[in-house]
Amino acid sequence: MCKECGCGIVGEVDINGRPGSEISPESVQGSGAESPTGHSHEESHTHGHGVDPGRGDAHTIAVHQAVLQKNDRLAERNRGYFKAKGLLVLNVVSSPGSGKTTFIQKTAAVLGARLRTGVIVGDLATDNDAARLRSSGVPVVQITTGTVCHLEAEMVARAASQLALDSLDLLIIENVGNLVCPATYDLGEDLRVVLLSVTEGEDKPLKYPPVFHSAQAVIVNKMDLAAACEFDREKTLANLHRISHHARIFEVSARTGQGLEAWATYLVEQHRLARSNAVSK
Repeated sequence: MCKECGCGIVGEVDINGRPGSEISPESVQGSGAESPTGHSHEESHTHGHGVDPGRGDAHTIAVHQAVLQKNDRLAERNRGYFKAKGLLVLNVVSSPGSGKTTFIQKTAAVLGARLRTGVIVGDLATDNDAARLRSSGVPVVQITTGTVCHLEAEMVARAASQLALDSLDLLIIENVGNLVCPATYDLGEDLRVVLLSVTEGEDKPLKYPPVFHSAQAVIVNKMDLAAACEFDREKTLANLHRISHHARIFEVSARTGQGLEAWATYLVEQHRLARSNAVSK
């Protein structure tokens, strides 16, 4: 994951989705701030990854600060801000090609006036997904991450500031297509939603347990293709119950609309609960 491999060091990030535009690591992380890996950009090039070039032997470097401390702090700030705005916030995670964008598009359409929906879209490159969502009349902000394989809390905060949150009930964050690194990064969401399409195989939850275990809801998408893919529904559900035993599971087809009303009803109820909890506190 990012806390081990170092890919959380932010390179090119464009909150507005302008191709080729760059925002420096300092402008994203803050002047003199640490990267999500727990050390500064300069330090990342000098620590030697535990090897002393002069001696040629390995040694252990103790890291006393939580790797994701800064991100977690900002995520809690996001969570409090979103709660004050009366928002239900989803962090939608999946592999590339699982149908996230179509699923989000259809979710907003099925909800209609019941929950006014806005979207933050994260992609390494292009604003294709954001353009598709805007064509449906959904307010969207694009984050183009460049080389970063996940969204982070500060990116989300900056993007959210460009949406009229007071006119929204539901904020959906479409994370970068990746089942590994996004599992580590809290964005300040209320619910983590993981998509699994029937084309990906029944053992996906067993191969990527951290992200499926962290989910409050799992969407089994593209059910209209189940027969053609010889999808083993019972085996998939058994694997999900093993890894995501606490999560609600919805079997849907974003293309045909199968199962989307049950999903929409769940979101309306979750929004009601989130609002009532915010008022009681």
